[in-house]
Amino acid sequence: MEDILYAVMDHALASGADYAEVRQQSDRYDRSLVKNGAAEVSSTEYNSGHSVRVIKDGCMAFAAANGLDKTGLMALAEKAVRAAKASAGLSGGITMDGSEVRRSKDIVAAKVPFADIGQEEREGLLLEAHRAAVGSLDDYEARIAGSYLSLSLLETEKLIVNSDGGMLHSVTPRASLNAFITVMDPQKGAVQRHVSKGSVSGWEGVEDWSLEDTMAEETSILAKVLRDAVACKPGVKDIILGPEIIGLVAHESAGHPGEADRFLGREAAQAGETFLNDPSQPRRVGDDLLNVVDDPTLPGSFGHYLHDDECVPARRRYLIRNGVFDEMLHNRSTAAAMGTLSNGSSRSLSFDVEPIVRMANTFVEPGDWSLDELLEDVRDGILMRSFMEWNIDDRRYNQRYVGLEAYSVVKGEVSGMVRSPALEISTPALWSAVDALGKDMEFSAAMCGKGEPMQGIPVWTGGPYTRLRSVPMGGSP
Repeated sequence: MEDILYAVMDHALASGADYAEVRQQSDRYDRSLVKNGAAEVSSTEYNSGHSVRVIKDGCMAFAAANGLDKTGLMALAEKAVRAAKASAGLSGGITMDGSEVRRSKDIVAAKVPFADIGQEEREGLLLEAHRAAVGSLDDYEARIAGSYLSLSLLETEKLIVNSDGGMLHSVTPRASLNAFITVMDPQKGAVQRHVSKGSVSGWEGVEDWSLEDTMAEETSILAKVLRDAVACKPGVKDIILGPEIIGLVAHESAGHPGEADRFLGREAAQAGETFLNDPSQPRRVGDDLLNVVDDPTLPGSFGHYLHDDECVPARRRYLIRNGVFDEMLHNRSTAAAMGTLSNGSSRSLSFDVEPIVRMANTFVEPGDWSLDELLEDVRDGILMRSFMEWNIDDRRYNQRYVGLEAYSVVKGEVSGMVRSPALEISTPALWSAVDALGKDMEFSAAMCGKGEPMQGIPVWTGGPYTRLRSVPMGGSP
């Protein structure tokens, strides 16, 4: 197949393209669903096809199709070139930077292939997790009002060639879980929790999640919130954010503002803009201790890859370095437009959508404090381990996080649970309030939506327990 892709690439160049890349991608999805303790939909989906992306006289065009032979692919390349030529005068100035592109085979070998795990075993795992969740409420009056557990096993194979000499053959197995649990108390209402797990691995990654224990713990916490949480008194407080929340903050308040296509305006209508008006000028937002990074190379991570879809090597990118916004996320065209080099941030979801600037695994780097040390000199504060809801504006400047599992902290000691404490703050104010970082890291899986058409890309978010000093906290009724 590689020979055919090269022939199609050469045909695009012969048809007038200044740059050409050809991608073949296949995705196999196996999905299992258990809803309210009963096995429901199970499915297998297979998507496969090709895409051609070209640049002609500073204009870029993309074309994709499935089920084509070599002749059809040649016609697809001609279609892309015609589209680029037709764009002359409407747009322009698009070039690829001079980044190193490589020839590489990135094959993630599963210890336990998904094909070895039958549908019955997959459903059985979800059913046991549901039963564990139900059993965790034996000592509570609250009961599960609804549960949804969905397991997806995905294997993606890509073959990419481009006219700058890049070639990538990758095989990536990826497992993910999405669970929604609603717990209701007849006297105190209801609360809901979304649990997400993900890894680049075979079935061994799923086993590492300890799903029964996870669902039992998450469900019992919901019951405790209903039974024990009291109203949160508003005021200026010290706050310790758990890894789940600080990871979300890193993703939303450092990762998205640092996407170069937002600054250049392409994403303005789809996913928003950035408050970073001049990335060429350093902007300090925090103390020297603060580093926020995006790193696709973490083994087993949900956003793992070693080369992006433009065949550029992946590496750790410092979004915030020593408290200063440092580096934007780039593909080769945004890098060329801003006079720099790509840092391997070009990703696509499937064969029929183009690669665009994306995050991978975004997190706050750890410090050297234990949780007890972070708590020790908090006189009046809140420990927020998880969130109930959040929102942020489209420039990633103003945001709000409402706690789910949250506790009052009085004179260094964790006290009782508080209900729905709300942190509403700007991005610079949040980062500048950070004064200490824990040493233990945790990660959460997520799907990050962006682009038109929408592409949901697998990512990890995370970090250590993080202390913020003297921030305004909203209360709950």
